[in-house]
Amino acid sequence: MYKHLFFDLDRTLWDFEKNSHEVLLELYQHYDLLTKGIVDSKVFIERYKHHNEKLWDLYRQNKIEKDKLRDERFKITLDEFGINSPELAANLGEDYVAHCPKKTNLFPYVHSTLNYLKERYALHIITNGFEEVQYQKLENSNLIDYFEQIITSEQVGFKKPSQQIFKFSMLKAFAKPSDSLMIGDDLHADILGAKDIGMAQVFFNPLKHEHSNSEITYEINCLSELEEIL
Repeated sequence: MYKHLFFDLDRTLWDFEKNSHEVLLELYQHYDLLTKGIVDSKVFIERYKHHNEKLWDLYRQNKIEKDKLRDERFKITLDEFGINSPELAANLGEDYVAHCPKKTNLFPYVHSTLNYLKERYALHIITNGFEEVQYQKLENSNLIDYFEQIITSEQVGFKKPSQQIFKFSMLKAFAKPSDSLMIGDDLHADILGAKDIGMAQVFFNPLKHEHSNSEITYEINCLSELEEIL
């Protein structure tokens, strides 16, 4: 039934939350933010994530540019703690982008599942992440060789859930929506985006978040369940 499987990367294969948390904790310690007035690393990380997600929402809506997102997320976080230091914010931002892609925490069964699927299907990536960073993640986590096409929103000029990035991916992979399956963790970007052009979808929901969408083709809590579906 399916010939092509398209995967999201962050929070689907590459454990973004775990990798990001490790880097943020390392930055908190490296820059000795305790002595600068941020007494709790957990609060620092929580506030950073809050501001980062708000800025990412604006980025997905094309309301801010990539550089604005990168520059502002640490600056706003530090401002909240009363630290007015553009230099420190810039250093944190640069180090975060440099070190995060080096992390290699993946979700359980990623390699075994991809090994199984690669023998049976053409595998591809569709990601909204920054191009240079996403390739580093794939390389450092030994994932890149599984995939025939790696499509980034920067490459296409459109972000998921835009039809344009999915249509571009079909052309790039010589695929059709009817013989393709999208696997991702984001109901809006991955699932509804794929559905909008007639692709079947697998909603990866490891934390079992409740939702009201009853029209998803498949829903899984562990990647190993793909072997039962496929």
